Amino acid sequence: PSVPGIVEECAQAGVPGAIIISAGFKETGPAGVALEQQILAGAKRASMRIIGPNCLGVMRPHECFNATFAAGMARPGSVGFISQSGALCTAILDWSFRENVGFSAFVSIGSMLDVDWGDLIYYLGDDPRTKSIVIYMESIGDARSFLSAAREVALTKPIIVIKAGRTEAAAKAAASHTGSLTGSDEVLRAAFRRVGVLRVETIGELFDMAEVLAKQQRPRGPRLAIVTNAGGPGVLATDMLITSGARLADISPETFTALDHLLPGPWSHNNPIDILGDAGPERYAQAVEIASKDPSNDGLLVILTPQAMTDPTGTAEQLKSFAKLEGKPILASWMGAGEVEEGEDILNRASVPTFKYPDRAARAFYYMWRYSDNLRALYETPAAAKNSVDVASRRERAGSIIDHARKAGRAILTEFESKQILQAYDIPIVETHIALTADEAVKFADKIGYPVVLKLHSETITHKTDVGGVQLNLRNATAVRLGVTVQPMVELSGYELIIGSSLDPQFGPVLLFGAGGQLVEIFKDRALGLPPLNGTLARRMMEGTRVYEALKGTRGRKAVDLVALEQLLVRFSQLVVEQPWIAEIDINPLLASSERLLALDARVLVHGNEVLENQLPKLAIRPYPTQYASRWKLHDGTPVTLRPIRPEDESAMARFHGTLSEQSVYYRYFSL
Repeated sequence: PSVPGIVEECAQAGVPGAIIISAGFKETGPAGVALEQQILAGAKRASMRIIGPNCLGVMRPHECFNATFAAGMARPGSVGFISQSGALCTAILDWSFRENVGFSAFVSIGSMLDVDWGDLIYYLGDDPRTKSIVIYMESIGDARSFLSAAREVALTKPIIVIKAGRTEAAAKAAASHTGSLTGSDEVLRAAFRRVGVLRVETIGELFDMAEVLAKQQRPRGPRLAIVTNAGGPGVLATDMLITSGARLADISPETFTALDHLLPGPWSHNNPIDILGDAGPERYAQAVEIASKDPSNDGLLVILTPQAMTDPTGTAEQLKSFAKLEGKPILASWMGAGEVEEGEDILNRASVPTFKYPDRAARAFYYMWRYSDNLRALYETPAAAKNSVDVASRRERAGSIIDHARKAGRAILTEFESKQILQAYDIPIVETHIALTADEAVKFADKIGYPVVLKLHSETITHKTDVGGVQLNLRNATAVRLGVTVQPMVELSGYELIIGSSLDPQFGPVLLFGAGGQLVEIFKDRALGLPPLNGTLARRMMEGTRVYEALKGTRGRKAVDLVALEQLLVRFSQLVVEQPWIAEIDINPLLASSERLLALDARVLVHGNEVLENQLPKLAIRPYPTQYASRWKLHDGTPVTLRPIRPEDESAMARFHGTLSEQSVYYRYFSL
């Protein structure tokens, strides 16, 4: 019998779940997709769940449950492993026996006809035997399901992902394997950051980080101090650290003085702290103790190379007392083979992760910092947004402009219409007038004052500069022409930025922030994010660009009002969320200076009339549920607003609780 027939029989018999290991479904084309839909329809009628198809199966080692066709059973442990590739599962299973890695669950998910990433992340998040979740991913499937589950579980358990399909060739191979689009890698990276997921690049890093995050606390910052008995390994670790995105810590004056008293004269007098090749266990221990107390670093890496006077085992014995430093992690790289094995075992038993090579250890520290930084964004309380315009009013104003264009059969809004939409969301725009005659153009130019800018007013052309449709710095009436918009000539005494949104096939609307102007495609200094934003998320997007350093003030220029820019980004994200008929929108350039923020040009594309409302792309992250907000009056007539809580409300909630009696707190939280 066929797979759909077997699933139908199982459903009729009341079987609650099935694992389909067979291939030959959507990865083969339309006929395979039809088979999948037949299976899914039968399963849903009986509330039956399906894992697969095209998978290895499922193991639960602690229960001795093995529903796979793998040769052996995984060892029990604390890592929950999920993979879309069955073959990769068997290779990792074989590797785990040699490396003594154990699993709480070992799941090959295949092409995710039913059970998907979100289901399994929630399941492993609630599983007391799972301490970390490790994922090999080829396609994300239901983006909203994955992001919702990951954001919740990442707060308590590390989620570490290796995502295949970063290059175009690999993406095609992954698509043919699973029958699913891999999606934009840049957008996926932004999505992982948003929900606290740690992304790594290699299989080795995947399990390195599962071990490291289980053994050591997360660093509070990116600054690493390196203690080594050889210069070369310290340099290699430094190169990897810097190129990855972390930093070499400065040595404080107090630490420098203490090390100078301890170490021989030829020590490096810098970080990496080279304590020289004749360093014994005591010198190592004393140097590590001094460095660990330095507030200028956020973590330590100790490197040992086996030289004539080195004692790898004795040094490890001395260092195991530093396994739980106050507020910072410690990593070790015992380089070599047989001579250092006993020392490595001592450190590993003491929960100090060891690495054969120092560059791999430095990379692990960077990932620890990246993971810590991702989580910090989840825990931060955003600044309260300042909405000076009523939500319903702005939505209606912008929506009417979009409706007018769509009813006219236009997919492109004029610059004037685009700016009116921005203005509805309190985004400052440059004064703009439409001149339909030469006399009107002169009148508006006289009103604004010379010099002025003339731009082509067109319902079909979006990039006006490309067709010579922009004339700058015009100083008299004779330069005015027909069919233009007239604007004041704004002095560009600031930074040109770009803020925009476009559609991703898997994540829906995606926001962009970066350096703008005519060369925006050349410089590609940009950061992506998913709407909606709050103040914290907006600041994180800004920090992800090179131009952000300039915005803080440089070379005599005053800093841009970053709080105002942050709130402008928040309002722009609200525009994108509240106007689903917008397909693309960008402000380029947005002039940013210490005095003002000003949208000089804008472009909006909307979905055509062939797109139905139920076909509009959905947001990957659910927006704030404004539909549940309502206004009420208390018995004494005091007006109040009832609404769902926001992260921004944390400080107000804390103040409110400070006014409550102990009895009120008890009845609120501890009584039934």
